[in-house]
Amino acid sequence: MAEIVVESLSVDKPILITSFPGIGLVATIATAHFITELNLELIGIIGSESLPPVASLFEGIVLPPVRIYESRDYSFILIHSDVPVPPAFAYEFSKDIVSWAININAKKVCSLAGVATFEDKKRVFGAVTQKELLSEIEKYVEIFKTGTISGIAGTILNECVAKKIPGIALLGETNGFNPDPRAAASLIEAMNKIFNWKINIERLIKEAEFIETQMQKLAEQARVQERREVLPMFG
Repeated sequence: MAEIVVESLSVDKPILITSFPGIGLVATIATAHFITELNLELIGIIGSESLPPVASLFEGIVLPPVRIYESRDYSFILIHSDVPVPPAFAYEFSKDIVSWAININAKKVCSLAGVATFEDKKRVFGAVTQKELLSEIEKYVEIFKTGTISGIAGTILNECVAKKIPGIALLGETNGFNPDPRAAASLIEAMNKIFNWKINIERLIKEAEFIETQMQKLAEQARVQERREVLPMFG
């Protein structure tokens, strides 16, 4: 079970964005950029005995590995994780997250992840839990017509279907497990178009090589986690 502890929310009917380490760390890099670029406010944490026993560090400050941030300017709540959720606990974790999304009156859930292809054109693929949502994304991403979305990114969407809350999956194209800031930048560009945001990605592109090196260890952890999944992600 996930214990969600939040001080308070200022945003009414937010978009809830979820980001956990996976292929290419695409989602993790994208939302880490959100946190620093927008100077997001930390408003809560998610704790669970099922999570790896680690603490995150940022400039010498200890932070729980799964944190909740808020953007008043862009009206979203962000769940950002520095650690993968073990597959055995992904279902229960997803249930708790989507139930919380309903409790805070989130208007939709946006599940971010990476998708490995042989082409690696840095495209962004999208899928939705309700057919009427396709019109919101089809002009800006390629519709992910056939395949599977593995791990907690997929189980969150399954839970959105079960709980009848609108859900969108946005998948940044990468060619493997190595950290891919350029795929993360493409993902942010797509979100800017879909949600009419203006989140700058210049620094993310400029620091791409540094980010690739810095996040290599986390990418290795994500690689091990993905190998344990029953079905891979594919386009």
